[in-house]
Amino acid sequence: MALSAQAQAVVLLTAHLAKAEKGAARPLSTAEWGRFAIWLRDRGLQPEALLSGEPAKLLAGWLDKTVTMQRVEALLGRGTALGLALDRWERAGLWVMTRSDPDYPDRLKRRLRAGSPPLLFGCGNRTLLANGGLAVVGSRETEESELAFAARLGAAAAAQGMSIVSGGARGVDEAAMLGALEHECTTIGVLADSLLRAATSAKYRRYLMARDLALVSPFNPEARFEVGNAMARNRYIYCLADAAIVVSSSLGKGGTWTGAIENLDERWVPLWVKTSSHPASGNAELVRRGARWLPDDKHDLIALMLVPERTADPQEPEQAQLDLLFDDDAIDPGRGLDGPTSG
Repeated sequence: MALSAQAQAVVLLTAHLAKAEKGAARPLSTAEWGRFAIWLRDRGLQPEALLSGEPAKLLAGWLDKTVTMQRVEALLGRGTALGLALDRWERAGLWVMTRSDPDYPDRLKRRLRAGSPPLLFGCGNRTLLANGGLAVVGSRETEESELAFAARLGAAAAAQGMSIVSGGARGVDEAAMLGALEHECTTIGVLADSLLRAATSAKYRRYLMARDLALVSPFNPEARFEVGNAMARNRYIYCLADAAIVVSSSLGKGGTWTGAIENLDERWVPLWVKTSSHPASGNAELVRRGARWLPDDKHDLIALMLVPERTADPQEPEQAQLDLLFDDDAIDPGRGLDGPTSG
């Protein structure tokens, strides 16, 4: 897999490349990379310049409580591990996208700004990430009737020329995705773990070959399941879509509940909820907190996207300043936050 010097630098600084040894430098988090990228940009530096062998000289004046010079140098020194990882990923047909790539999804930049992931790993048709669509989410453990409903939603989206965005987990997510794919609907699966395994799975192979599917993850393609990653990826499902439907959720707990509440708080996309009579369901409480009941008539799913987004609350001054830095209109179109936007 051939990566530009720019992409190599971002991967080295922000990605887990192999099982970390005890005491090894931890890759920069999304928040840490945001601070570091802004500092570089303000000084006219590109991340690829750090590969010159003199990062300490280039970073003179950089001070941060967690992103120390020693940590940066250790991360940049993982060239061998990067080469081995790229070989494994290439054999599985994976690609790597950085925030400065021209086809990095604008919806993530616009909605998450500093919280947009510096890297996206994926396989399949990467152009689908720009298409938006209908997010369908729900619990892993749920009733057969809910799984059938999710599959019908996928089929309905296909009939209306819409894409489905979901999380790829067993249960509602997988049912919605396969329901859409089986009816030749384009689909985005945002995975929290095991992207490498999913990319070579017989379950998805023909859809990947047909370019109807993109599997994407902000985490190492070989990462195993972690609750924290599963919770964190929920925001990317919402932010890659234009509207969302919760099929089933558990009251006050679980990834579906947490993701729905975050979307309601952040007001990314309109949220619709399926009616449920299950005593442990959190769907009614989601509606009480601002979601809307999903109409029984699913013949016009596009109408679900036409609900005006609510006006956000006033930003704190510090956040407003950070938002400006991540506003596309405020970034030099020839450079971008993380480096050149073309070439």
